[in-house]
Amino acid sequence: MQVCMQGSIYPHRASVAGVGMLIIICFCFRRKLSSLKLTHFWKKKSQTLDNIEAFLGDHGPISIRRYSYSDIRNMISSIKDKLGQGGYGCVYKGKLPDGYPVAVKVLSESKGNGDEFINEVANISRTSHVNIVTLLGFCFNGSKKALVYEFMPNGSLEKFIYEENKLKGHPQLDCEMLFRIAVGVAKGLEYLHKGCNTRILHFDIKPHNILLDKDFFPKISDFGLSKICPGKESIILMLGAKGTAGYIAPEVFSRNFGEVSHKSDVYSYGMMILEMIGGRKNFNVKAGCTSETYFPHWIYKRLELNEELALKIIRSEGDKEIMRKMTIVGLWCMQTDPSNRPTMGRVVVLEESLESLQIPPKPFLSSPARSPALLST
Repeated sequence: MQVCMQGSIYPHRASVAGVGMLIIICFCFRRKLSSLKLTHFWKKKSQTLDNIEAFLGDHGPISIRRYSYSDIRNMISSIKDKLGQGGYGCVYKGKLPDGYPVAVKVLSESKGNGDEFINEVANISRTSHVNIVTLLGFCFNGSKKALVYEFMPNGSLEKFIYEENKLKGHPQLDCEMLFRIAVGVAKGLEYLHKGCNTRILHFDIKPHNILLDKDFFPKISDFGLSKICPGKESIILMLGAKGTAGYIAPEVFSRNFGEVSHKSDVYSYGMMILEMIGGRKNFNVKAGCTSETYFPHWIYKRLELNEELALKIIRSEGDKEIMRKMTIVGLWCMQTDPSNRPTMGRVVVLEESLESLQIPPKPFLSSPARSPALLST
């Protein structure tokens, strides 16, 4: 009886000891893994700070003002008005000591390797155009990074063009206002592509990045994904897709469609124009999820059949002409082959008469940029 009892107890003790040893091993492995992750995190963070410091050193005194982090806190502490939030961080309404209103973008400490901050400071500080938002200053204090812009009272274009936003109290813009905004953005992009000392490709043209002042005058913002083209060439080499799903040009995600160049911005601009015309986002077509109907196809069909878009903002024959003009130009901008798209200088053809515009070929692709794997912003 005693022997049997001992035989039943010892295996039990052995199994308990084995489980205990396994737990200890797992705990040690987890600590080691956490330590490696923490080391990698701090190494990466240190590299980011070094990259930014090297950039600021290489470029010498930058023309815009450098603020301390205490300056940034003073700008936004008295108002405490958050204008927006995204993966990059938060944007707050603030004011300078003289009371001048500003928009302050406080960047997330864990966001990227500092490239977006560098792009924003380097590229937008090179610009000076009525249709480009003005960067007034920046803050870089260790891990604390912020950008100070002129304040745009009406916020972004997206609030005013989608039917769904009317329920939120945002009025829709009339046809003449939409036309003026489209031409203003075209002039801003033409300046970036040809008017700067160095050609700049934006890579993220969309309604969210078009800001409106108190008179609804448009200005291009957010240069975090922008690229500078060396010399007079606009063709650049890129690793991976860059931009926002739905607005990415075909050649950006597959070089089989052509070279990445200033024509990639033209494509994004075209999609934005079609959204302004259709009054909805390009991935929210009423055809439903059962059909991969490409948004430009939906617009093109109505152009072919001479159908109206059933928008309440169309109140006269003049409005119809404006919408048709913008539709034709938007579809030219969205041609699959980059060589068939107009330059932004040519896009300012929006100001010409409707009779001079020919209907373009139908874009033959459905949008591959719907894939979540291609989301870069």
